[in-house]
Amino acid sequence: MLWIKAFHIIAVVCWFAGIFYLPRLFVNHALVKDAATKAQLTTMAQKLYRFITPFMILTLGLGAWLVVAGGFWEGFRFQHWLHAKLALVLLLVVYHCWMGVTVRRLVKQTDTHSHKFYRIMNELPVLILFAVVILVVVKPF
Repeated sequence: MLWIKAFHIIAVVCWFAGIFYLPRLFVNHALVKDAATKAQLTTMAQKLYRFITPFMILTLGLGAWLVVAGGFWEGFRFQHWLHAKLALVLLLVVYHCWMGVTVRRLVKQTDTHSHKFYRIMNELPVLILFAVVILVVVKPF
């Protein structure tokens, strides 16, 4: 079980590396005017999104394994910290999908968001990460 937990944490770290960096690419893309630079940033965004998506899948799969095999499923309805964590993870999956939509918009050159919008969007996963770590470690409920 410790191996599963270790690989789950590794997958989370890799996924979050991309979740933190990809919106920064969006910020830079929104700031630059040069077509060649925009194309380079778009390519980087595509590659990064393709890189982190398997880590999201691994995170979810290994996390589900930990919930079921780790005995958290028994008494699940009483583990409110886990309910909150799973809700936040679902929000991260939605965020991940939004980033995929944004990458497709960059490729099609139809994105119209400002760098300020992307700077704000870049902060959301930080707040979610803080909340998830507190929920898992402290289990406040």
